[in-house]
Amino acid sequence: MKAAGFLYQVSATYFAQTDSGVEELAMREAEALGADQVEQGFRGFSFKGSAEVLYRLNYQARLITRILAPLKEFRCRDTDAIYHAGKEIDWPRLFPVEKTFAVFGTVSNSVVTHSKFASLRLKDAIADTFRDHLRGRRPGVDTVSPDMRIALYINNNQGTIYLDTSGDSLHMRGYREQSVPAPMRETVAAAVIRMSGWQGERPLYDPMCGSGTLLAEALMHHCLIPAAYLRKRFGFEQLPDFDPAVWKRVQSAADEKIREIEPGLIGGSDIDPRAFEASSVNLQKLPGGEDLLLRRRDFRSLDGLENRTIITNPPYGIRLKDKEQAGTLLKEFGDFLKQKCAGSTAYVYFGDREQIKRVGLKTAFKQPLRSGGLDGRLCRFDMY
Repeated sequence: MKAAGFLYQVSATYFAQTDSGVEELAMREAEALGADQVEQGFRGFSFKGSAEVLYRLNYQARLITRILAPLKEFRCRDTDAIYHAGKEIDWPRLFPVEKTFAVFGTVSNSVVTHSKFASLRLKDAIADTFRDHLRGRRPGVDTVSPDMRIALYINNNQGTIYLDTSGDSLHMRGYREQSVPAPMRETVAAAVIRMSGWQGERPLYDPMCGSGTLLAEALMHHCLIPAAYLRKRFGFEQLPDFDPAVWKRVQSAADEKIREIEPGLIGGSDIDPRAFEASSVNLQKLPGGEDLLLRRRDFRSLDGLENRTIITNPPYGIRLKDKEQAGTLLKEFGDFLKQKCAGSTAYVYFGDREQIKRVGLKTAFKQPLRSGGLDGRLCRFDMY
């Protein structure tokens, strides 16, 4: 029997979290996947949609990190208000006592200032609710890989308790088995591909491909591989009104659209043998990944990349440990673009904005785009 009365069931409204700088793109993506009444909010956007839309966004959206289903809103004047709000939710109707759970709190501009203590109060309310209903039994807490992720947001003394319908963050695609220092977040890489406007009209190449994240996202984008294609579980499967038949239909419809990659369309290289191995292993996890052209090469030794879309995330201070070394590399990369890449367009992500001038080329645009703790920029360079 379906549970009733939870806020998301009454309003059919959810909240999608995104990386900073991609909110507008993510909103348009969500609309294309069926979301309705999309409105930007703090670090994401709200939307309305059926269960089918919720499942589809979790499975196919490339720019969303989590989708939260609101359970209850409340006025939060102190930590007791958190506990009382939590006790008003019928948690045993949301998940069985055998499942594990964890609470993740975020607090800003409010009387309650400590997110960990706020989370603890909600955790106590959940545990006490189970004890009251089940004669002392309560679910276990697992902060690493819980079955149920509960989110608590308090802003301007207004609190909302959410159930995380995604489970693990959606940026965790499942193809990254090996990595390099400071890899690009998958959702950020997907945003770079989207911002480039590349649609397979000409070959794409990453001459400093690292662990292959940009190549993987380009492959998934072009071949219509759902972003969560490799994911084994979702938080929405634990919802009391989860519909397995609808979920299977959504998944099958998306998978049927996957297409093959054209030979030579996507390629990349890296001078670091560890990066080359990592990208090879990671890409083979995806359909068609084994067909990408990968080489262990220094970009300076390439014959040239003419009439292509070049997309790359060069090593910077964190990865090279030396800003001057990074600057020298970028100057040489700029020379490579000028001398060997006629007719190409390069999209280069700079984790350190101060390094943009080292390339020595005029930018066609600079787009703010955060990656982890980096307030970076995506720059476009046109070669004629």
